[in-house]
Amino acid sequence: MNPEQKLASLGLSLPNAPAPVASYVPTVRTGNLLYCAGTICMVDGQMTHTGQVGKTQTLASGAEAARVCALNTLANIKAAVGSLDQVARIVFVSGFVNAVDGFEDSPAVINGASDLFVNVFGEAGKHARAAVAVNGLPKASTVEIQVVVELKD
Repeated sequence: MNPEQKLASLGLSLPNAPAPVASYVPTVRTGNLLYCAGTICMVDGQMTHTGQVGKTQTLASGAEAARVCALNTLANIKAAVGSLDQVARIVFVSGFVNAVDGFEDSPAVINGASDLFVNVFGEAGKHARAAVAVNGLPKASTVEIQVVVELKD
């Protein structure tokens, strides 16, 4: 089953690749690595999750926000290389959680993205990661992720 079929079997589909919200490009390829710019939880120009986990968002809704970010990242990957079949592995995920001071459960929130990558790519979806709580993100997004992907030759 290819990655897009796997997404469909999970009841998910890729959104349209999000347009950059500032002065940058969504992806940069160097050799077999694709660096994906930070994606926030926006679909079709509308924010799906805003505000801080621990205040206006729960741990569960934060994890859902991370999943939206992961789907946006996958859409950017497909737009850059034509097919998710080109992904050899997810190498690294940087996860940022808009959270209240003292929030200690950033890893549980970013699992929303990490679990999606593993569900779609299997062993190749397992990655190194950072999960950090911050006091604000662009457009008041609840989560932002950045991803490094290894592509097939």
